[in-house]
Amino acid sequence: MANEPIGLIGLGIMGRPMARNLLKAGHKLVVYDIVPQAVDEIMSAGAEGARTAKEVAEKCEFVITMVPNSPHVKAAIFGENGVADGIKSGSLVVDMSSIDPTVSREVGGMLKEKGVRFLDAPVSGGEPKAIDGTLAIMVGGDQKDFDEAKPIFDAMGSAVLCGDIGAGQVTKLANQIVVALNIAAVGEALTLAMKSGVDPDLVYQAIRGGLAGSTVMDAKAPMMMDRNFKPGFRISLHIKDLQNALAAGQNTGVPLPLTAMAMEMMQAIKIDGHLEDDHSALVFFSEKLANVEVHRKAK
Repeated sequence: MANEPIGLIGLGIMGRPMARNLLKAGHKLVVYDIVPQAVDEIMSAGAEGARTAKEVAEKCEFVITMVPNSPHVKAAIFGENGVADGIKSGSLVVDMSSIDPTVSREVGGMLKEKGVRFLDAPVSGGEPKAIDGTLAIMVGGDQKDFDEAKPIFDAMGSAVLCGDIGAGQVTKLANQIVVALNIAAVGEALTLAMKSGVDPDLVYQAIRGGLAGSTVMDAKAPMMMDRNFKPGFRISLHIKDLQNALAAGQNTGVPLPLTAMAMEMMQAIKIDGHLEDDHSALVFFSEKLANVEVHRKAK
């Protein structure tokens, strides 16, 4: 696949580093984004730019979409000058956005009618792991299509085939539930430590090696204590993911009470003006209730 151009539509906070890693791996890349400056940035790294998603599809038989939500995926693929207007029969479209599993299945079905193959392949890890090329990639679709895409996934992270089309999105929603609740728990725990007069950094160091320890804790506890809420993954995007999770729960008859609580916490943070902060800003909810700010104590 290294000799055949890959199309990438969507050069946002995740798409740009993913594009760079594909280029580093030796892949030819044709890119498009509605923001021309983003296209220019990746062109300067060696990619070819396109003026529309249709043009990307005309030039590439392997097309990746990486856009914010379900409506954006539909627009990129089936909108005016979209992928479907230029894609050749037999091509493979891989949506790496995080969207509603129902929409993934709908998109896959519509592309199948055109003779086009489809994988849903959302990712986890945020901007840091997108930059490092160590994303967790959760894939839904046929084994043969997954095997074809695997060398390309390998340039961006580690991929696992989770089932049929839509299974990748279900897995991502499960991931986002665990991440949201883990961040909320870390924030609540550090707030308790701070209010109790115990150094939250020492609490973190004491518990991180035990059962409470997690990748989430190691990533987010230091950000909370350092008051660093520069977005690696925005509250706005996590709200979107939890909305999709709650919708999926309703569609399948699975109550998600803890997910609903995390959503309400994020809505409160949104009202306070932190929608575009990193999701580690969940700590604000506990801090506000306790009237305390989590930070490292002076040595």
